[in-house]
Amino acid sequence: MQYILLIYTNEAEVAARPPDVKQAVTNEYVQFMKETQAAGSWLGGDRLSSVANATCVRVREGKVLKTDGPFAETREQLAGYVLVDAKNLDEATALAGKIPGARFGTIEVRPVIGLPATK
Repeated sequence: MQYILLIYTNEAEVAARPPDVKQAVTNEYVQFMKETQAAGSWLGGDRLSSVANATCVRVREGKVLKTDGPFAETREQLAGYVLVDAKNLDEATALAGKIPGARFGTIEVRPVIGLPATK
């Protein structure tokens, strides 16, 4: 079953880290990716740009409305994601616990339902 592991962190705290700490965390992410790939669980993942570069889109009364930034003010922002194949929620949460960002923020684990097949 596929699970998406949503990585939330505080951008201001990340930006304030010394360069050597940033590099060490990046190296940990690369190692996590390699280990997850070797185990056959890695399906994809990436870092996201800052919420300062985000645009929210809503449709109201047939009109498309765009606003800058995230929808809600929060302490943590969505910073990235990992898509994995796991036997069950226990395995998915074990993988989430290995993500370096879990030490600094929150990893949200959600099963992927998928869209119905089209013919």
